[in-house]
Amino acid sequence: MVAVGTAGVSAPAWRGGFGRLWSAAVISRFGDALRTTALPLLAVRLTDDPVVIASVTACGYLPWLLFGLLGGAVADRVDQRRAMWAVDTARGVLVAAFALAVGLGHASVPLLLALAFLLTALQTLFDNASTALLPSLVDTEALGGANARLMTGQQLAGGLLAGPVVPLLLGVGASVPFAADAGTYLLAAALVASLRVGPPERESRPAGSTLRAEIGEGLRHLWRDRALRPICLATLMCNIGMGILIATLVLHVTRWLHAGDTAFAAAMTVYALGSLAGGFLAQRIARRVGRVRALLLGGTVQAASLLLMGAVQNLAALFAGMLLLGSMNMVWNVNQITLRQQRSPAPMVGRISSAFRTASVSGAPAGALLGGAAAQAFGLNAPALLAAVLFALAVAALIPAGRADVPVGVPRDGAATVRAAP
Repeated sequence: MVAVGTAGVSAPAWRGGFGRLWSAAVISRFGDALRTTALPLLAVRLTDDPVVIASVTACGYLPWLLFGLLGGAVADRVDQRRAMWAVDTARGVLVAAFALAVGLGHASVPLLLALAFLLTALQTLFDNASTALLPSLVDTEALGGANARLMTGQQLAGGLLAGPVVPLLLGVGASVPFAADAGTYLLAAALVASLRVGPPERESRPAGSTLRAEIGEGLRHLWRDRALRPICLATLMCNIGMGILIATLVLHVTRWLHAGDTAFAAAMTVYALGSLAGGFLAQRIARRVGRVRALLLGGTVQAASLLLMGAVQNLAALFAGMLLLGSMNMVWNVNQITLRQQRSPAPMVGRISSAFRTASVSGAPAGALLGGAAAQAFGLNAPALLAAVLFALAVAALIPAGRADVPVGVPRDGAATVRAAP
């Protein structure tokens, strides 16, 4: 697939496979948003215990600790397109079975925990394969624009469109959001299966090479990279903070602010609107100040947003904080993922991505449980304040990476190769 120039910056063309990958990602994200918004609302109907509610979020992160590195090594070995559509098919069947169980009145906290765990276990392979597949569909110079378009489209569908629909679907039946999510997984699988991408070009593995050795190679590359190592540490701290917030946000809205389910859905919608703005800003900020400095700006604004949310007991303050949080979170994600792709050798993208994701996500389950404990011990606004502290620490940890920044759209020598799709 070719890249097209826009104002001197390469942007991905929609033909050649990127358009279908974008469509699959957007459709799947719409269904995911239905499920992820409905799950905590279903959980608070089953229990009043903040720690138990937070455990649902923790189980959604735990598989990254157990299978994340393995998922990256497998993604570098297999046909990434086939792995993606197979995983989406499996997830569609799994969520359909859960929807049936909920519809029959068998919803329970253990069932919610099991669903969150199994879906994320499959996601460890899907996400690493997706990260590794994208450079085969767009030119290296267009990776930043491609990531921005993917994430912006996902936020448009998942936050702005799906969020307000959840209360309506729940009004029809508790199982309806999950049934819709199952359908989007299957449709996304069909789109990915239709991609015309040649077999991955890989060097022959040395005789006797093992998954364990290949995982170690990815870990060593991540540790030695002067930019990726501090970015990974900073992202770890941010994910602890996000785990704290996400696990308790439903309590923050419905109990501390005394708002209802509609306000919770509205807060998620405002976050999505902020993410859309961030998708348009991510590349512009990176071109002006560099990708690492864009991360510094994003982390600083997010810390201030969380402080506002935790200090002011007002729905308007919550919405303002979620708007800023969403926009700067998008700026952060677009730039750290693009840096990761640009600075990784093509045969190792999956392993380096999995090492980064596993290390950075490892704090999220602890963050989710910490958020529940903080809410129980210090009040329902304490998690937002604690998350603000974590984001401030992330900004401090990121400062050394500024000395290792790379030009926007220009990969380090040997860091990436471009393979045109047939």
